[in-house]
Amino acid sequence: MRVMAAAVLTMESLLMGFALLLAKDSASSAQLWLGITLAISLLMCAGLLKRKGGYLLGSILQIFLISYGLVIWHMYYMGGLFALLWITAIGLGRRGEAIKASLIAKQQGDLKNRP
Repeated sequence: MRVMAAAVLTMESLLMGFALLLAKDSASSAQLWLGITLAISLLMCAGLLKRKGGYLLGSILQIFLISYGLVIWHMYYMGGLFALLWITAIGLGRRGEAIKASLIAKQQGDLKNRP
């Protein structure tokens, strides 16, 4: 789960960098600094996914990414797309971890039943 979520956050950081290139001519300096802070926060959050709070922070950053659409309207769509990827990464990651745990439990049960 962590690898997929970290990949989504890293790609969002790159997306934010490209959005900043689009916004450099029309946005104010405060809006640009907000975008830079968001891009750096997304990268740092990818490293914080070892803890449960990292996923909460990542979910909050999804809202900020979508709301950057106030500066560049394309970010509404791209932020929404990446928010769906974020939800999918968490859902598939949980399912994969459950399957992995059941396989490990089955293997350990098979080892105990051997003579």
